[in-house]
Amino acid sequence: MKLFLLLCSTIFLQFSCSKKSDQLMFSNTAINAIDSIYYLALGDSYTIGTSIDPSDNYPNQTFQNLTGAGFKMAVPQIIAKNGWTSLDLINALNTTEKRNTYQVVSLLIGVNNQYQGRSMVEFESNFQSLLASAIVLTGNVPKKVFVFSLPDWGITPFAAGLDKQEIATEIDAYNTICAKYAKLYGANFINITDDYRLQGFKTNYLAIDGLHPSKLIYVAWSKQLAQQIINGF
Repeated sequence: MKLFLLLCSTIFLQFSCSKKSDQLMFSNTAINAIDSIYYLALGDSYTIGTSIDPSDNYPNQTFQNLTGAGFKMAVPQIIAKNGWTSLDLINALNTTEKRNTYQVVSLLIGVNNQYQGRSMVEFESNFQSLLASAIVLTGNVPKKVFVFSLPDWGITPFAAGLDKQEIATEIDAYNTICAKYAKLYGANFINITDDYRLQGFKTNYLAIDGLHPSKLIYVAWSKQLAQQIINGF
């Protein structure tokens, strides 16, 4: 009987420690020193969450993750619109009212450049401009900027009848540019493309338009972003 009780106690302690360890992934003593985190999300349809409830897009789910972890968060400001290219985002960023400084800025742009067959040279120049602006908006702290890779829309039903290999090759080329300048400027780079290619075509992971992600995809993206933000504080 004593041996049985000892084994039960040991299992309980191990389980408790394991659960506590999981919770600590979303804990940081630095959060107590921050009055409020202001988060600016820059992008296009993949940022606003086209064809799903806006509360389920990745900026808002990141907000929910961080507030749940004890961070004091302002509601995210989102500068993004369906169909925007990198140039559209530059123009909007220049004309939209913003705070002087944000603690977090995310950037996901380029899918519409690829879809519209725009010049890669144009995108590279625009992306550098956007990344530089994002860094300035953090008070020149590059590690507060989080660049997402581009999702490969060629895997979705929307791309039926198109050259999916060509789309994938071009998306990879865009992502090479994004990763290159994120590293060069000292910003964070989050690769969501690889996992998206494994899941994004499945029914449960698609929005009703057959192109954009469902909430389930944004759950994964927001967890990646939230964890990297936490690791940086």
